[in-house]
Formats: sequence, C-alpha cells, structure tokens
Amino acid sequence: MSWQFAAWLMLGGSTLLLLAGLPVAFTFIAVNIAGAVIWLGGDVGVQQLARNSVISIASFSLTPIPLFILMGEVLFHTGIAVKVIDGVERLIAQVPGRLAVVAVVAGTIFSAISGSTIATTAMLGSLMVPVMLSRGYHPTMATGPVMAIGAVDMLIPPSALTVLLGSFSGISISKLLIGGVVPGLILSVAFVTYIVVRVSITPALAPTTALTRYHGWARLLPFVQYVVPLVSIFVIVVISMSAGWATPTESAAIGAFATMLMAIIYRALTFKNLFASLRGTVAISTIILFIILGATTFAQILSFSGASNGLVSQLLGLGLPPMAIVAGMMGILIFLGIFVDQVSMMLITLPIFMPIVQRLSLDPVWFGVMFLICMQLGLLLPPHGLLLMTMRGVTPPQVTMAHIFVAVIPYVAMSLLVLALVFFVSAIAVWLPTILS
Repeated sequence: MSWQFAAWLMLGGSTLLLLAGLPVAFTFIAVNIAGAVIWLGGDVGVQQLARNSVISIASFSLTPIPLFILMGEVLFHTGIAVKVIDGVERLIAQVPGRLAVVAVVAGTIFSAISGSTIATTAMLGSLMVPVMLSRGYHPTMATGPVMAIGAVDMLIPPSALTVLLGSFSGISISKLLIGGVVPGLILSVAFVTYIVVRVSITPALAPTTALTRYHGWARLLPFVQYVVPLVSIFVIVVISMSAGWATPTESAAIGAFATMLMAIIYRALTFKNLFASLRGTVAISTIILFIILGATTFAQILSFSGASNGLVSQLLGLGLPPMAIVAGMMGILIFLGIFVDQVSMMLITLPIFMPIVQRLSLDPVWFGVMFLICMQLGLLLPPHGLLLMTMRGVTPPQVTMAHIFVAVIPYVAMSLLVLALVFFVSAIAVWLPTILS
C-alpha cells in the first residue's frame, strides 16, 4: 500500500473522528488498531500495539506531569490562591482597569506554580469576574484578561503540556520548560499594557471604584506571606533543573513537596482538601496517560507505513527556504487550533514536523517554544477554544458567548505578535535555557 493511503487513513481518519466528537484517547486507539492490523501484521500487530501502549506510559520522563498538576490542585483546594490574589491586589495602586491588571499579575504568579491552564482560568474566573462585573466592568474587560493569562500558564513552568510536548518530540524537557519563561512574561507585560491603555482611552469599560487603602506593613504582609513563598518555589524548580542539580522529575517532586509543606505551615491542608487535590490530580493524569497510550503507536505506524518519510520528502522537495517551511508549520498549527485540542495537535503533527526540524537542522527548543505559543493560541481561538468554554462555565448568566468571543480578540492578536517576534528573534526562546545551562 502507498504511503499516501497510510497518511490519509491515519491523519485524515484521526482528524475526522476528533471533529465527530470522539474523545482524543479513543480516537487514536481506534486508528492505531486499524493501522496495526494493516501494517503491523494482523493479530501480531495488535499484540505489538498492546506492548507499545504499556511501554509508553511506563516512561520515567512522564512523571513530572502528575506532580506539576498536584502543585496547582493543592494551591486551589487549600484556598492559598485567594490569599495570593489579596496580596497582589493590596500592592497594586489605583491604575486604569485595576482589577483586570490584578487578574493578569495574579494569573502570572499562579502560572509559576500550577500545571493546568484550565484550573487557573476556572479559579480566576470564578473568583474575580463576578467582582469585576459587580463594579461595573464591561463583560469583555472582565473575561478577556482572565482567559488570556490562563493560556499563558502553558508557557511558564511548571506546565504539564510542555512536559508532554518534550516527551513526544524528543526535545529537552528542562530546556523547553525554561524556554517558555521569557515569551510568557512578555505576553503578561503586553496584556497589562493593553488593559491600562485601553481603559485610559475608554474609562467606561472599567469604572474607577473606591479603593480600600492599606499602608506600611499591612499593605506588604499578604504579599510577603503568600506571594513570595510561591515565587520562591518556582525559582527553586527552575534553578534545580537548569543547573543540573535535579532532573525535571526530581524538580517537580521538590515543587510538589514544597507546595504541600507551605500549605501545612499555613494550616490550610486538611484531609478533605488533600483528598480533593489528589482526586483531581488522578483524574487529569489518567486522561493524559490514556492519550499518551495511543500516541506512541500512532507515530510508529506512521513511520512503519512510510507516511512520515513520504510527507517529509514531499514537503522538503518543494524547494522552499527553511523559514518558509517553519512559517507553514506554524500556520497549520494555528488552523488546527480552531478545531481540535492541544494534545490532538501534538499527536497529529509531531510525527511529521520533528523529522523536518531535524533534516533542516533547526534549533528544537526554538521550534518547541513556537509550538507552545501556537497551542496557547488554540486555547483562545473561537469557536472551540477550551478556555472559552471554561470561562462560560464559571461566569454569571449575563456574560454571553458573544462577549467571550469578542473579549479574546486583542489577546489573540498580541499572542500572534509574540509568535512573530520569537520567529524572527530566536534568542527570545533560547537565551534563557542557554544561559542557565
């Protein structure tokens, strides 16, 4: 059978099943079974598929995923997240769109301790959006910053999806985690700047309200007590990875232990919220592991059938310059982000994209960071962006889907600009990993 048939069956079949609404894990398991029967030898191929599935989820490199998720779950279920918001809010003076700015700054801090974009968006959305609406904020100004900074969670370590991308692509997980820090911080600063400028031009979007003023130690205490320890955990995790003192798995374990120890010191960790944190971690990790279960065999069948080599040779045979090929790959990722989730984007494209990256001798960390930005964009793109659905689920009825769709447009535009910046100035992605390592 031709490699074209294999490509249509594996890539086209998986895309159609995803668009039909079949869960990601079941989609790739179904396609894998068909591919194993055709190209791996019938019953023998199905047995090989089962062996590959067991091996794929037994990888030690995947251990950081549940540990990073646990850090965020403990933070949210113990209520420390609310204390962090209070610490940030007391420190920020009266600026245009102040509560929206607080949401972005607090979300950036949560990104440095939470491994889940959905958890960050749901928590900030349920806590801050009702408050902003009650103070007269326009729904677009109340929801947009929360969704935008929730997506940035993917870029700033710890990030479960970054670990997954590194594992699937063969890119250094520690360098990929650190490489997303600078683009993530650039986006956070851009969001704050946009909010201040936009509200300065149109004050009705975020009316100024009376501000409870704190002075001296009363203003600094929550920040020192809650925000500084969280940022310290982030610094320890990043330094331990970059300096080679610990592997990503060991760094994740240090971060999870430090987060739980902090919750114990604050007397916020009870058996009830510990159980809730563990249950949430198990639920999210199980979904991810089921997806991984189908990913390894999917890439192997694509390679064995000749589809990977055929597609790579076809693309490279067009004679396009390397940067044009990379731009095309980014365009494909952004297009896919409109229809499918982030893990599906990885599973469909990485078996084709990574051989091209290797053949063109491109910096894998630079490519990986741009891949992350494209996935972050996918979280915000209407109509199926995951964070759009998350926001609709936690906001009051007066916030419509139209409000949510309009709210993300400027933040999508800023994300595209940062993607272009990283594309033309690769040092933004690779400078920090290079310096720290």
